[in-house]
Amino acid sequence: MESLRGQFLVAMPDMGDDRFRETVIYLVGHGDEGAMGLVINQSLEDMKFADILEELQLGDKDELIQLPEAVRNRKVLRGGPVQKSRGFVLHSSDYFRVGNSYEVTDDICLTATLDILKAMAFKNSPSDALFALGYCGWSPGQLETEIQGNGWLTVPFSRELLFGLPIENRYDAALASLGITRATLSATAGHG
Repeated sequence: MESLRGQFLVAMPDMGDDRFRETVIYLVGHGDEGAMGLVINQSLEDMKFADILEELQLGDKDELIQLPEAVRNRKVLRGGPVQKSRGFVLHSSDYFRVGNSYEVTDDICLTATLDILKAMAFKNSPSDALFALGYCGWSPGQLETEIQGNGWLTVPFSRELLFGLPIENRYDAALASLGITRATLSATAGHG
């Protein structure tokens, strides 16, 4: 199977694992060694970006209180069930730090250091970013088996889907990009 890095996975209705029900996952890596991705359409309801900044002591109380509301209340995504306390930032390539940032595609990078959190909070950089706790991981061949078993649909990259749309609209938008709605999505797909 050709690498799906930089594309989306959309969970099928009969996904056996409830943790992935109605998820959209952006794949940051996919190859012979397995796959890694971040859920981009589920937020942690009881946590905001300011909570993370405060917990990590990335600014004093006065600095954090003075942050714009859009920064303070930025949603924290539930990136996946693996290493749920580890943070990952998917972001535009206008922020790149050699040795810290991983280039997923020419336009999208992944960084997991405190510096990017400070940049997001205090420098309004990178121009597009989302912050997630945890990630999804697949062992070699596992994702391919799940796709063949009708667990996932693949959706080509869309910057709007990743950064532009409200989180709660991303599942339906991913389906719509394939010409599908929840009502027309069959639990079984054909393989030719």
